[in-house]
Amino acid sequence: MKHYSFYLFAAIAFCATASCTNNKLVSLTRVDPFEKLLPDTLSALPYSETEEVAAGENAVFQFALCGTEDLTDVSLSSDAFSDGKGHSLDAVRTGFVDYVHVGLPMQEPAKDILKSPSGLFPDPIVDDGLARDIPAGKTQPVWVSVSVPADAAPGLYTGTIRIKGKGFSKKEKVSIKVYPVVLEEPDLWVTNWFKYSEQGAQQFDSTATMYSDRYWDYIREVAAWMKECHQNMVLIPLTSIKADKGSDGWTFDFSHFDQMVNTFMECGVLKRIEGGHLGGRIGGWESTFGVRVPGEGKMLPIEDKKTQDYLRQFVPVLAAHLREKGWDKIYYQHIADEPIPGSNAASYLAIGRLFKELAPDIPTIEACHTNDLADFLDIWVPQLNFYSDNYDFYQERQKAGDEVWFYTCVFPQGEFANRFIEQPLLKTRLLHWLNFRYGATGYLHWGFNQWRGNSDLWDETAVRQEGGLVLPGGDCWIIYPRQGRLYGSIRLEAMRDGIADYTLLQMLARKDKARAEELCQQVIRDWKSYDMSTSHFRQIRHAILEALAK
Repeated sequence: MKHYSFYLFAAIAFCATASCTNNKLVSLTRVDPFEKLLPDTLSALPYSETEEVAAGENAVFQFALCGTEDLTDVSLSSDAFSDGKGHSLDAVRTGFVDYVHVGLPMQEPAKDILKSPSGLFPDPIVDDGLARDIPAGKTQPVWVSVSVPADAAPGLYTGTIRIKGKGFSKKEKVSIKVYPVVLEEPDLWVTNWFKYSEQGAQQFDSTATMYSDRYWDYIREVAAWMKECHQNMVLIPLTSIKADKGSDGWTFDFSHFDQMVNTFMECGVLKRIEGGHLGGRIGGWESTFGVRVPGEGKMLPIEDKKTQDYLRQFVPVLAAHLREKGWDKIYYQHIADEPIPGSNAASYLAIGRLFKELAPDIPTIEACHTNDLADFLDIWVPQLNFYSDNYDFYQERQKAGDEVWFYTCVFPQGEFANRFIEQPLLKTRLLHWLNFRYGATGYLHWGFNQWRGNSDLWDETAVRQEGGLVLPGGDCWIIYPRQGRLYGSIRLEAMRDGIADYTLLQMLARKDKARAEELCQQVIRDWKSYDMSTSHFRQIRHAILEALAK
């Protein structure tokens, strides 16, 4: 049964007006969690009275809180959800959704782009338990996420969300239906590249220095958020391997590399290791690739004797170390990021083939813009639009035994799904429906927390690069640092839930492939044509759960 929040417009208009009465009136309105509550305008999306999930998923709720006067000392809490039969769901997180600024619009906006006159959009979820003050007339989104354990008993669970402040108290009952379906551990390969530098650690905590105890606290927090969104593959930078050149040649110290790998393994987020890129572009976008030789301060071409000497010593030592640690079967090597056709691809292959000569058993992975790497790459990761344009080619690579994923970053834009703040939240979730629809077995994004500069990242989320390229709001990061803590976002939760959707579709496909494909195609019509109706999306989710429960 669907409920349409017709009172939402009235509540927001009431809170926004300057001619409120002197009585302190507080509005708490249930809102669809797909709704990005803009401070300027709202639509009234239908929401489900009862959230429906499999055991092992998350149920999400959202509320709009607003007062005619300043609200002070506002805090959130929740009871455990109970089915009345002795079973409970205790892992309930409540938080305020904060607004961040997008000051530079994306270059190619979609028809359904969200427009905020103030440039403010909701994104980070502040779930630190601290009370806050809310100015009169301001709409404050409230987020509730309930983690349903895999061993949860099926049934209907009810909980109460409580919001109180000085002079007022509000509560709302909500319910979760847990199906007799257990979400399997997702097998979609997922990697988000993180900022491992000292600068990144110091944006988390200004006292953190490279490889200090506080640095490793930072890495563990990053790992915890990666686990939250089902990440299972981590890029470990080769710069974490200390390299020294003496009169007798190169020596290598893997202690920090090993600690990085072990930390992510201990946090349960690493099933595969991505070896950081050996090199990169020597100049601009169309230039050839070179190799990062320690101590040189620049990329050196593959033909350079220094490059040859370094690689011929480093690569065999790396391969031997991986075998010694038992990591050789889970390690995949990047050569250089985003090769393009022509001379760029040729220089890429020159470096890659020397690597393969020295370590023939280590498979390769790359985010790529070219098809010219056949018989070299083991995991192809084309940008989503290139995947679309060359789909027949990538199907052939899969038939030949290669893996094919896709990635998104600054592009594609337009009607394609991505993770930008200006897009509807459903579009972020649908990224992983595209994985199922087109058979891509992995997803890569460069910007888990590629925080830029030392400014307040909550104040501006779009970044202007040299040459005028704009990194759209949210492209660089999906988690936020503040005073020694990391905070998730509504986009991170949408990504997490999209991977759960992918997994349920995979489970259904093993039972009834035609039905799973038909349901997916009702949502993903084409590469960049999606049914964006949230009520229809929930109907499809309902059908998937019902089919799996039979």
